[in-house]
Amino acid sequence: MTTITAPPAETEDIATARRPVRPWRWVAGIALAVLTAQIVWFLVHNDRFEWDVVARYLFDPTVLSGLGTTVMLAVVAMLIACVVGGLLATAQVSDFVPLRWAATVYVGIFRGIPPLVQLLFWFNLAYLLPEISIGIPFGPEFSSWDSNEVITPLTAAIIGLSLVESAYMGEIIRAGILGVDHGQRDAGRAMGLTPAQTFVRVVLPQAMRMIIPPTGSQFITVLKGTALVSVIAMADLLHSVQVIYNRTYQIIPLLIVACLWYLAVVTVLTAGQRWLERHFSRGHAPAPRNRKRVTTSDGVSHDADS
Repeated sequence: MTTITAPPAETEDIATARRPVRPWRWVAGIALAVLTAQIVWFLVHNDRFEWDVVARYLFDPTVLSGLGTTVMLAVVAMLIACVVGGLLATAQVSDFVPLRWAATVYVGIFRGIPPLVQLLFWFNLAYLLPEISIGIPFGPEFSSWDSNEVITPLTAAIIGLSLVESAYMGEIIRAGILGVDHGQRDAGRAMGLTPAQTFVRVVLPQAMRMIIPPTGSQFITVLKGTALVSVIAMADLLHSVQVIYNRTYQIIPLLIVACLWYLAVVTVLTAGQRWLERHFSRGHAPAPRNRKRVTTSDGVSHDADS
């Protein structure tokens, strides 16, 4: 009895195979190219953008001063938010229940109220508290100041932005800490490290990989959020261009100036965020694999990992 076997199916060499044609990708690419060309044409040929006015005020001293104030507010608010947020995160993961509840309530309040409302509230704090004093609770006062002198637009902006961002940073840092495997803490204690040393030398460096990306995004959010302080007459970037276009009535060109500076600063911050992500991800990226050509007994060649 003879057995009839089918001839071996033809196999295609992956190394020499051509990519399948996907016409919808070509259609989408052409559509995007046409849309991009239309937008560029609109920007260049619409005289109402007044690009000459944009160029004239792009480096105006008033605009640059407002830009400096915007960056300063974002940096100061973010530094305070990181410190307070770290304390909030530590409180929320602690075993002391009253402290954990207090931190949870703080985060819930300052994340739940819109930043603009908080800025207006702190700017008008003198209505509720005419004097700000330091002393023993329910006891004698050591010193006091007029609230209208202390709560200036600058201090109101810093307080409002810092309190809002500290609540967000508390959640970001808490999530990063909880994202580290609990076995890492056990390993640190097995090595004889104290809980504080374990946190600083074992847990925190690993948590930074998860903390840095959302922190960078939050910093960018703070920078853009500083535009809200213009409602309390703080001379930030937006307020500076508003002062100019209230005088010249060239609203659109001055708003474009503000947009260009916001985009420039955000681009720089994004590049810094990417560098920090790469720095704290060292040792965690997958190792590159060496590939070599392998020919099987039936004459088919393919790539294999070594």
